[in-house]
Amino acid sequence: MNVLGTGPSAVTTVALSGEIDIFSSAALRERLLGVLRGSSRLLVLDLSAVSFCDTSGLGVLVGIQRRARLMGITLALTGALPYMTQLLHTTGLDRRLPTLI
Repeated sequence: MNVLGTGPSAVTTVALSGEIDIFSSAALRERLLGVLRGSSRLLVLDLSAVSFCDTSGLGVLVGIQRRARLMGITLALTGALPYMTQLLHTTGLDRRLPTLI
C-alpha cells in the first residue's frame, strides 16, 4: 500500500496492490484507518494493482467508507480492473462507492 499526497488540502491517494481477502483484510483495515486520521477531504483508493478481492475485502471498503463519511471525508475508487468493476456492480456497491475515471 502506497500513500500519496496526504495533507489538509491535497487529495489523499492510496495505491492498493495484491489480494484483498480474508488473510489481508484486517491489516488493510488498520492501515486505512491510520490513513484516514491524516487524510484530506477526499480519499481515493487506487485499485489498479489489486489482483483479487473477496467479500472480506469488500467489507473493508464499505467499512472505511462509513468511517470516512463520519469524519467528513469522501472516499472514491479509481483504476478498478474489469473483474473488480463487475464485482462492484454485481454486489450493488458500484452505486454506493463512487468511482473516478
